[in-house]
Amino acid sequence: MAGKGDFDFSYELVEELGVLSTSKKGWTKEINRVSYNGTKPKFDLREWAPEHEKMSKGITLSEEEAKNLCKILFQYFRNKG
Repeated sequence: MAGKGDFDFSYELVEELGVLSTSKKGWTKEINRVSYNGTKPKFDLREWAPEHEKMSKGITLSEEEAKNLCKILFQYFRNKG
């Protein structure tokens, strides 16, 4: 897949961790481990087309960022009661 200019873009869906929701059009919001351009896989949160042929904008998190997010969310829901 080509991006702006002549920049080559590639990704590998290394591990599918889970689906958070599904839209009426069949796209799924997922948390996965994805390697971009051959780099170390990161946690990746975004929407995907049904066969993973297209993706929306999303966010990637390093392992440390993902751990911090889990701590923050755990604390939030624990305090929410």
